[in-house]
Amino acid sequence: MRFVRRYLIPRIVQWALVIWLGITLVFIFPRLLPGDPAERMIDKILAPGLSSMYPAAMEEMIRIVRELYGLEAGLLEQYTLFWERLLSGDFGPSLYAFPTPVTELIGRALPWTLGLLLVTTVLSWIIGIILGGLTGYFSGSRILRIIDGMAMVMRPLPHYIVGLLLIIFFAHLLPVFPIGGGYSIGARLSFTWRSAMDVLKHAFLPAMSLMLLGVPANHQTMRLLIQSAKDEDYVRFARIGGVKERIVFARYVMRNAILPQVTALAMMIGVIFSGALIVEIVFSYPGIGFLLYRSILATDYNLLMGIMTISIVAITTCILLIDFLYPLIDPRIRFK
Repeated sequence: MRFVRRYLIPRIVQWALVIWLGITLVFIFPRLLPGDPAERMIDKILAPGLSSMYPAAMEEMIRIVRELYGLEAGLLEQYTLFWERLLSGDFGPSLYAFPTPVTELIGRALPWTLGLLLVTTVLSWIIGIILGGLTGYFSGSRILRIIDGMAMVMRPLPHYIVGLLLIIFFAHLLPVFPIGGGYSIGARLSFTWRSAMDVLKHAFLPAMSLMLLGVPANHQTMRLLIQSAKDEDYVRFARIGGVKERIVFARYVMRNAILPQVTALAMMIGVIFSGALIVEIVFSYPGIGFLLYRSILATDYNLLMGIMTISIVAITTCILLIDFLYPLIDPRIRFK
């Protein structure tokens, strides 16, 4: 009962407050962007011959479109309606793809981002933990020092630079992989080996772009944790007691140093998600990031709020789940 009162309940309250504050900011920020979605829509639908229509008629058309989009109401009323739709799982229609629902557009793009994120996040975390642990413990190895130097060079690079370099080398100079997209133009997705290979081929460069930056980040963090943990007293006592070096490394050093990395895994989801948005734009990958880019260009409030809301809820929920699982990994939290 004490554990629930002091640990679980405060984290649930914190999770709810973060979601409420994040969604509120998501509602406010798009309305601070320059431009009016109603005017953008009218510019698209007007024929060239009607571009010189009377100002009064133009204003009336803008008013009608804004009323259709629900933008004529005050901010407080829009905010209330937004939460009502949100709690019912409805973000309203997309403004640039009217009247397609926002949930339908997100439903099409979400599987692409989830597949890309899950694979790259797990692989980057595992590879980075292993390489960082080995580099931090066996610091005298020349090969591991070279890997550590490469990680130091790669980590500061932004995602779009890495993505552009991969496109230059593997799509132009060596045309091994496609330059962008999620599958070949004109192809139909199906549960066949050929279709699966086509999707994997298009996803390879975006995945590599994320992993080339995700692995060094985990590697360097784990290396520092290992270097700190291997000088602890319990490690020295284990060595004095004649415990084999590989057992000291696996059970005493790695097992304790990996605990902070479990929490970092949840935080890493948010970092990789932001990187995935940029990577999807660079590679025109049909995921949430590319959809978000299109919604910003079109000043699509509903689509922008829907994407950001799902992102906030997903990231904060992942962090909450890690907090719930952490006491099972670290008995010190249960003891406290």
